[in-house]
Amino acid sequence: MIFEPEVEMMERGALEEVQSARLREMVSRVYERVPYIRERFETIGIKPSDINGVSDLWKLPFTKKSDLRDSYPFGLFASDRSDLLRIHASSGTTGKPTVVGYTAGDLEIFGKVCARALAGGGAEPGMLLHNAYGYGLFTGGLGIHQGGETLGMVVVPASTGMTERQVRLIMDFGTQVLCCTPSYALTIAREFAKQGIDPKDIPLQAALVGAEPWTETMRAEIDSRLGVRSVNIYGLSEIIGPGVSFECAEERHGSHVNEDHFLAEIVDPDSGEPLPDGEEGVLVITTLTKQALPLIRYWTGDVTSLDHSRCSCGRTLVRMAMVKGRTDDMLIVKGINVYPSQIEEAIGSVRGLTPYFRLLVDRSGTLDQLDVEVELSKEVFEEISAEFLSDEVIEADQLLRTIKDRAKRSIRENVGISVRVMLLEPERLPRSEGGKAQKVVDIRKVLVG
Repeated sequence: MIFEPEVEMMERGALEEVQSARLREMVSRVYERVPYIRERFETIGIKPSDINGVSDLWKLPFTKKSDLRDSYPFGLFASDRSDLLRIHASSGTTGKPTVVGYTAGDLEIFGKVCARALAGGGAEPGMLLHNAYGYGLFTGGLGIHQGGETLGMVVVPASTGMTERQVRLIMDFGTQVLCCTPSYALTIAREFAKQGIDPKDIPLQAALVGAEPWTETMRAEIDSRLGVRSVNIYGLSEIIGPGVSFECAEERHGSHVNEDHFLAEIVDPDSGEPLPDGEEGVLVITTLTKQALPLIRYWTGDVTSLDHSRCSCGRTLVRMAMVKGRTDDMLIVKGINVYPSQIEEAIGSVRGLTPYFRLLVDRSGTLDQLDVEVELSKEVFEEISAEFLSDEVIEADQLLRTIKDRAKRSIRENVGISVRVMLLEPERLPRSEGGKAQKVVDIRKVLVG
């Protein structure tokens, strides 16, 4: 189902005309109403009249998260507070949250882009939507809720936590669509298994998961354990929340950016120069229709690439690849760039391991050491335990060494770094209860700090 085919299937030339008109209007609005940005324009000698369309986007300065913090709380708002209907905020490492606001028009857009995402993932009017994103200052819960209602779905506002009850509600209500983080989807799947519920008996048909990087290995796990076809939904609180882009169930190969509202670029992380289709870099987004908090060339920090080729689903919207990681989440170990998603893909090819892992980075003297903690699958763990109980210790030790060696080799071949692998029993690592899973512990920062 395509929620708004007149926009989602618009020809490229017509779409660029819409984008250019909206860009001109937005730049003028920001220049007139946001002194913080107007001063930056004047410093570099740019006026709104210099921007005629999307081809002039490169002339505009980047906006970064530090700008939102420096202008905390409302310094970048282009609407009066009397025009706002809602305020959200995301936590910040400096102690100041990133504050975002919404007018009535913004909330209408929010509902529409989330409805597009739900429809793209297989949702239809009348279906039940189990929304296990967090409600509150986090944008995910209320955004998906509004999108479900805009599409005409029946929304169950489950929020996060109390996983046992969530499973019961899904079964009792016959829910067809699940929305949550990918790590929490696996937590829910684990609870289904714990209750002895077979995937074929779970009523779910589709799962829209996002808010944290995930991989094809993790997707396969979610699909098989929940009996669904899972798709990615991408968003940022600063831009609008979920619904900036979404995968279609037909291809599940890149997330369609809602380009009539969000103009996407990929730039070199060092130089800031635009990069062509297929090359990885930092995703930069310009909001075209936001009223309360319009952002010009917002530096997301997410590493991905763009693809303008036509999709078999019929949508002409550009697709962004699955986010590889964030520039601020990237680890540099022994001079090599390492993203957690790369480790996940590497261990995903090794029989006997689960997607549950944690990276521990330490430094002994001047040398970095990366340790990978990863859980064994339940089946392999039970097999090994049985061999230990039957005194077949040699066979069990050999199997553990084989799994560990294969994991180390896969990581070395795919990531280019040698690591130590520590195999853990199932359910040893902490699980997400709806929030984002923490997969990296960098002890070097603690020692330096």
